[in-house]
Amino acid sequence: MKKFLYHIYSIPLYLLALLPFPLLYLLSDGLCFLAFNLIGYRKKVVYENLRNSFPTYTEKEIHAIAKKFYSHLFDTILETFKLLTMSKNGLKKHGVYTNLEVMDDIINQNKSFVILTGHMGNWEWLPNIWHLEGKADIVGIYHKLSSPFFEWFTKNMREKFGIQMITMENTLRGMIANKNKLTGTGFISDQTPSKENAHWLTFLNQDTPVFMGAEKIAKKFNYPVIYCHIIKPKRGYYEIKIDVITMEPQTTPDFYITETFNKLLEADIINQPEIWLWSHRRWKHKRG
Repeated sequence: MKKFLYHIYSIPLYLLALLPFPLLYLLSDGLCFLAFNLIGYRKKVVYENLRNSFPTYTEKEIHAIAKKFYSHLFDTILETFKLLTMSKNGLKKHGVYTNLEVMDDIINQNKSFVILTGHMGNWEWLPNIWHLEGKADIVGIYHKLSSPFFEWFTKNMREKFGIQMITMENTLRGMIANKNKLTGTGFISDQTPSKENAHWLTFLNQDTPVFMGAEKIAKKFNYPVIYCHIIKPKRGYYEIKIDVITMEPQTTPDFYITETFNKLLEADIINQPEIWLWSHRRWKHKRG
C-alpha cells in the first residue's frame, strides 16, 4: 500500500519531468527570480560564504556570482527530475568525459577505484552518464533522506540507469559485498562532518572541517583514487576531466588524498564559482 501511495505522490514530479528543456529552463528562471529577488532563499548563507571565500572581491562581483549561482541551482534541481523521463542517449548528450582513457588504464588492470568529486555542476547526472559508458559499475555513496517518500523516490530515480546507491552508514559493508566486481565508488566529499570526526585544513580562505572517510576506504582496499574536474560550458551541458590522485593509496602519507582532493576542488570552484553549492552551510563548525 505504501509503495502504491508513493507512486501516486510521484505523478506531479513525472509530469514536471515531461516538460521539454526550453520550458523546464523557463520554469527554472521563474523559480530563480522568486528565490533570489522575492523570497531570499538562503541568501544570507550564500552571501556570507561568498564574501568569506573571496575576500578581495567587490560587492558587485559577489552579487554577480550569487545571481548566476541561483540560476544554476534551480537548473540543477529541475535537470535532476528530468532523469525520470530521459533516455540513455538523451542523457549522454548532456555530459562528456574528455579523457576516459585514464580510466581505461585502471580498468585494464582489473582494478576497482574510488571517485572523488564535489557539489559541482549536476552531480546527479554525471555518475549516470559515466555508468552508461559501460566501463565499470558505478556505485554512489549518499546520505539517507529523512523523508521516507523522498528516500524511496530519490533512490529509485538515481538507480534508473543501473547505478547502485549505498548509504554512508553501509559504505564498508557495500564495498566488501562488491569486492569481486569491477566498480567505481563515488564520494561527494565536500559536505560538513561533525567536529569530532573531521580533519581541518584551509579551504577557500577559511578553516574547514573535511571528511576522511573516502581516504580511509581507499587505503583499506588500496583502490586507485581519481578526481573529476567539472565545468559547465553552457546551460544543460557539462564536461568532465579525470585526474588520478594516486594509484597506490596505501603508500601515501596520511591526509594526502583528502588534502589533494580539496586543493583540486578549490581550484575548480575559483575557476567557475557559480556551479558550486553555495547555499550549503559548509562552515557552520569552528575549529577548537
